[in-house]
Amino acid sequence: MACFIVPLTQAIATTAIRHRAAKTAHNNSEVSPFLQHLPRLETMLYGGSIMLIVDHIISGELMPVFPFFSALATQGGALTMLREMLTVGVPMSLIVTAIWAIPLWVKAKA
Repeated sequence: MACFIVPLTQAIATTAIRHRAAKTAHNNSEVSPFLQHLPRLETMLYGGSIMLIVDHIISGELMPVFPFFSALATQGGALTMLREMLTVGVPMSLIVTAIWAIPLWVKAKA
């Protein structure tokens, strides 16, 4: 129900890092290949988050009215959401990041 919050937060942080790196890239002539490919990671994270948001809206877990998450309407729902964010959202973000980073790392080593 709230697993999309972790990759969405990572996507926002990645966007901020990319913008910050773009400002400092004018000073440095050499840019890391990982920084060059950050837009690809952003697309993967934003796209996955949007798909999860749509899925949660369709399944009724995300509502357009307060408290927005159906779990928060029940006692102990916040703990359930936090548990899902930690057990589903964090591994999902790590896997997406690994899928993005491993090919770049292999290419850099070759």
